[in-house]
Amino acid sequence: MAVNKSAFQRYRIIDRCIRNSAKPFPSKKELREACEEELFGTNEAHICDSTIEKDLRYMRVEHDAPIKFNRLNNGYFYSDEKYALDKMPLTDVDVDAIKMATNILSQFKNTSLFQQFEVAIDKIVDRVNISNDVQDVAIEKYVQFETVHKIEGNEHLEQILEAIKTNKVIQFGYQSYQSSIAKIRRVHPYLLKEYRNRWYLIGKSELRDKILTFGLDRVYDLEMLSQNFKKDQDFSADRFFKHAIGITTSDELPVDLKIETNEVLSKYLMSQPLHHSQVFKGEKKGKYQFTYYLLITYELKMQLLGFGSDLKILAPNQLIEDIKNTSKSVFSQY
Repeated sequence: MAVNKSAFQRYRIIDRCIRNSAKPFPSKKELREACEEELFGTNEAHICDSTIEKDLRYMRVEHDAPIKFNRLNNGYFYSDEKYALDKMPLTDVDVDAIKMATNILSQFKNTSLFQQFEVAIDKIVDRVNISNDVQDVAIEKYVQFETVHKIEGNEHLEQILEAIKTNKVIQFGYQSYQSSIAKIRRVHPYLLKEYRNRWYLIGKSELRDKILTFGLDRVYDLEMLSQNFKKDQDFSADRFFKHAIGITTSDELPVDLKIETNEVLSKYLMSQPLHHSQVFKGEKKGKYQFTYYLLITYELKMQLLGFGSDLKILAPNQLIEDIKNTSKSVFSQY
């Protein structure tokens, strides 16, 4: 029998109440109020008594909970004092979900933020693989995860996060891809952002008095200074990246981008929009048109070029010329 998340949360609350030796024999009303307090932050009538009755019946039938009613104390208790809902075996669905979640966490466990959980993650995997009554078949035979290679700079995540939380200025050496000369930067850190398995710092450069983006793989000799900074009240991460694809932004204004695609690519874009501003404008003679409101960035150009002949840019003219020139340059190399 399938159980929704809120129902299972109630089972665990009921279980804790019944096992609470400091307050034995909880009544139906007390169980209901405990659930309401923990789930809704108030003991107002969000849950009815009949729901608690169904929960108790379900726990008895599906989880073999030895719940009994003590008439003398007008409350519930476990006839087996050693019983606990947490000790019940996991279902196949539970195990597969844990394995999938653990695989995802394992991709980042070597970074500084996750190292403290590495042992716990490994224990969860071992516990699930060894002790649960499920078919002994590894989920990796059915689900293949993307391999994330170690990227330099992830070791700075913890220190930068602390600087963001405490409004501390940070200083570091930075080697840009565009320059062969490394520079020392003093930055007011605002935000950490991940994009395509790389981490970036968004912060205000003291030298340029401007919010910039720094790739952590190009950061070295990072130190958190004792100097505090005051964050610009106008900064909003959502607004900063609102019209951007990827990690790059600019001071320029967004433009109206118009494209047309073939039928196959149109289905792909409808199922996974390129950007939240995407609007499908309709189909004409086998061509499907979409519009966007975006900054023209390097990442946008690379994505558009990646669709090849399945996509044609209709506007703006400047972007059309840029794509033409890039395509000519690529063609000239072969």
